[in-house]
Amino acid sequence: MLNNIDINKMNHLMEVNKDARQIISQLLENHHTEVSMIAHEIRNPLTLVSSSLQIIEAQHPEVKEFSSWNQTMEDIHFMCSLLNDLSTFNNSCSLHHSVFSIERLLKNIAVSFAISLDSDESSDISFRSRIAPGMGDFTGDKVKLEEVILNLLRNAKEAVGHSGKIFLSAERIDNEIVICCKDNGCGIPDDIRDQIFEPFVTGKDNGTGLGLSLSKRIVEAHSGTISAESSPEKGTVFTVRLPI
Repeated sequence: MLNNIDINKMNHLMEVNKDARQIISQLLENHHTEVSMIAHEIRNPLTLVSSSLQIIEAQHPEVKEFSSWNQTMEDIHFMCSLLNDLSTFNNSCSLHHSVFSIERLLKNIAVSFAISLDSDESSDISFRSRIAPGMGDFTGDKVKLEEVILNLLRNAKEAVGHSGKIFLSAERIDNEIVICCKDNGCGIPDDIRDQIFEPFVTGKDNGTGLGLSLSKRIVEAHSGTISAESSPEKGTVFTVRLPI
């Protein structure tokens, strides 16, 4: 997996050397194709295994009493999630542009997230949003940007647990859309705070470590930036800046 230093070096080389640009572009295309093929080839039989185990569980409920059954099902679910995230991460820089209302997109996301919280009877999370009007049309990949915001909201939900506060805000400042997702949860652990946007770095027990790195790649593909501020006492604020 390429890290940010590798990518920066390649981008610089592509800028100063036309021959290198063509070679590196082809290598990157081949790299993405191979990763997609590997993920696809592994995911298909793994999905069959998962389906078979679910059928066995439905026909023989007693298997749930086996000491290793639940752990096996959790491991398979994790591997499926990892392959899905890896495939999405691999294609995160391929954008399908359209012109849309960024205000409407964010309001729809906020409403959907609020509904999901209300439907969870075990949750006592307070969610508020403030989406400024008049932000105008935005040109970008609507689906991928929605994935970024939903990922930040899901992270916030996990950070606050069953009770806490989450606040989503968005406004246009000069020629930028500034989106903030704030929570008063547990904060980001000190030992991974500087690496949270790197692939496979996670503070979650069952996390794949690709969510934030995926979000970073999508935002940067839109020529934007994403940053985080966190402390155990105050929680975490993620800020996304997208140029118009």
